[in-house]
Amino acid sequence: MHFMVDGYNFINAWSKLKEIAKDDLEVARKKLIDILADFSGYKGYRITVVFDSHLVKGAQRKKEVINNIEVVFTKEGETADNYIEKYVYENAKYESIAVVTSDYLEQLMILGNGAVRMPPRELIYEIENYKKELEKKTNEKIRRKDRLEDTLDSSILEKLEKFKKRLDQA
Repeated sequence: MHFMVDGYNFINAWSKLKEIAKDDLEVARKKLIDILADFSGYKGYRITVVFDSHLVKGAQRKKEVINNIEVVFTKEGETADNYIEKYVYENAKYESIAVVTSDYLEQLMILGNGAVRMPPRELIYEIENYKKELEKKTNEKIRRKDRLEDTLDSSILEKLEKFKKRLDQA
C-alpha cells in the first residue's frame, strides 16, 4: 500500500501537530515525517507526504527522501491536491494508493481515479494503535527476559548448544 498524505491537511487534523504548528510549522512538518517514518517502518507501507508551496513565489517542486518517507514540496501554482490527483491518475492502475486527506472534493477526485480515501483521523487512529501494540510487545519482551537464555538471539543459542554438545563429547 502506498499512502499519499496531504501534509498540511494532516497536520491541521491532528491536534498535537496543530499545536506544534502554531509555534513553528517547520517543527510540525519534521514531527509528522518522523511519525510517518516510524509507522512506515513498522507496517512496511510506502508513504509520500505532500506539502503545498503553491503560494510561494518562484517555488520549484522539490522531492527528497527523509527517513524512508518521500517528501514533496509542490511548485508555485501547484497545490498538494493537484500533485496527488495527478499522481493517482497516472499510477493507480499499477499500485494500491490510499490518499489521506479530509478535503471532500479531493476525496471524490481520487476515488474516481482508482485510489482509496482515508480520512486523517483514521490514519491517526492506526498510528496510535501501532504505538500501543509496539509498547505492549516491548513490555512482554521485558517480562519474558527473566532468564539469560530468553535475552539471547536464537542463532546464538543454537551455537551455544552445539558448543555444549562438543564439550560433552570430549
